[in-house]
Amino acid sequence: MRPTVHDIAAEAGVSLATVDRVLNNRPGVRSVTRNRVERAIATLGYVRDVAAANLAKSRSYPLVFILSSGENAFMRGLESELRFAMSRSAAERLDITILSVPAFDAPALAAALLDARKRRPAGVAVVAVEAPEVTEAVKRLCEDGVSVVTLVSDLPGSGRDHFAGVDNVAAGRTAGSLLGRFLGGREGPVAVLAGSMLVRDHRDRLEGFRAVTSEDFASRQVLPVIEGQDNPLLVEKLVGALLERNPDLAGIYSLGAGNRGLIAALEKAGRAKSVCTIAHELTPHSRAALLSGTIDALLNQNAGHEVRSAIRVLKAKADGLPVIAAQERIRIDIFLKDNLPLEQE
Repeated sequence: MRPTVHDIAAEAGVSLATVDRVLNNRPGVRSVTRNRVERAIATLGYVRDVAAANLAKSRSYPLVFILSSGENAFMRGLESELRFAMSRSAAERLDITILSVPAFDAPALAAALLDARKRRPAGVAVVAVEAPEVTEAVKRLCEDGVSVVTLVSDLPGSGRDHFAGVDNVAAGRTAGSLLGRFLGGREGPVAVLAGSMLVRDHRDRLEGFRAVTSEDFASRQVLPVIEGQDNPLLVEKLVGALLERNPDLAGIYSLGAGNRGLIAALEKAGRAKSVCTIAHELTPHSRAALLSGTIDALLNQNAGHEVRSAIRVLKAKADGLPVIAAQERIRIDIFLKDNLPLEQE
């Protein structure tokens, strides 16, 4: 039979209350007594069932998720996955609050992090914008003992506990390799469409894309980055102007969102088939464009996996348990029209 707290108390020669204080890392236990209890735990091979302990104590996990508002289809998919997790929150003892902020708005995000801090949560997951005030707000949460997971876009140097997202440099390199190989010897420059250089994931993707292009396709001209703020209307306007200025444009790498505007601009200009286009995230609009040939390939990250990973990590941190790195690695999916997954009902 598995050893119990009664076995630990008997082995260490202490009371059950003392064992409980040691297991929960509470004060009031002399170091010599704590060492005796820890030796007993090691000798007996006791493994604490944290889930059962939390159930017995009716413990819940108050978590705050901070997401970007607006029309970004991937963000809305992320929110949908989070609301699905909330529908099962009673079974998993979760108490999830969603805070929304405008995309790429660093002051608003810093204010939302301050709001989250006042709620005294067990953990916070945030789609980060790289700005000094945001980094400082995350640091203050960490100093308060609140675990922080950055979601989709990372914030290195902030002290955050974990990043739930793909390797964005690798994603950019993959896009560069695909675009270069698809174009082959065809002449003409390529363009890069971003949301904003304020977010780390977009900068990392650009870094990877440029690195591969300079290494393997050095003769290919890469035009200056266009920032469309992930806004479909603005993207449509900017891409329309890009196509007028560059009648010989060979390809576009869309490393952010706003793909509805990109698709509309290509189709209005009659360039949907002549411009090779690599984009990110599988949404209803990008799926249709992939099937029609307006988009040639999609790089995708699984929003459901990212939400579940963030929740697992925040719960593990709250319980003082290790994070299983292999389980939390988010993979990069590459979709062509030939290998699309079935649409969800």
